Amino acid sequence: MTETSLPLAELLAKAGDGDFLRSVAEAVVQLLMETDVDGLTGAGRHERSGERTTYRNGYRDRSLDTRLGSLQLRIPKLRQGSYFPPFLEPRRTSEKALVAVIQEAWVSGVSTRRVDDLVQAMGLAGISKSTVSKLCKDIDDRVNAFLDRPLAGEWPYLWLDATYLKQREGGRITSVAAIVAVAVNTEGKREIVGLHIGP
Repeated sequence: MTETSLPLAELLAKAGDGDFLRSVAEAVVQLLMETDVDGLTGAGRHERSGERTTYRNGYRDRSLDTRLGSLQLRIPKLRQGSYFPPFLEPRRTSEKALVAVIQEAWVSGVSTRRVDDLVQAMGLAGISKSTVSKLCKDIDDRVNAFLDRPLAGEWPYLWLDATYLKQREGGRITSVAAIVAVAVNTEGKREIVGLHIGP
C-alpha cells in the first residue's frame, strides 16, 4: 500500500523559494473570505436558499504584501451591498507591522527615499515617497491628539526637562530643544502633560 500524503518537511523541501507557503497562505485567506461571504449572503456559492439576502457578483483582484511575499487575492463582490475582508485595511495593502517599521524609520530620521530601499530589502515591491508621507501623517495626528487632550484634576508637582535633537528645517539640519513637561497628580501618578519643540 502506498502512502498518499507526504510529510510536511518533504513538501517544504520540494517547494523551493517559499512558493509553497505563499500558495498555502493564499488558499487559506481565500477560504476565509469565501466562508465570510457565505455568511453575508445567507447561502453558499451556487446554493439555492430562501434565506439568501443577496448574490455574488464576481471578484476584484487585490495584492497583500506579507513576509511570505505578495499574496494575490480575489475579493468577492456582491450585487447589493459590499464586502471587504476584516483582516485587510481599506486602500492599504501592507501589514500593520510593515507600517510600524516605516513609521519608526521615519521617526529615526530615515529619508522617505531611503525608506523605499528599506522596504525592498524586506522583500517587498517598494513604496513611493508620497505613501511614506501619508503613513507617517498618522504619527502627527496621534501626537496632536495626545497634546490636545484635556487634563483633569490637580497636578501639584511639575518638572520641565529638555533634550536637544537634530531637525530638518528649510533644507538645513538645525539643533532644537524638545521640552517635556512631566507632572504628578495628588494620587502620585506621574504623566507627561506637555511637549514642545523650540530653539
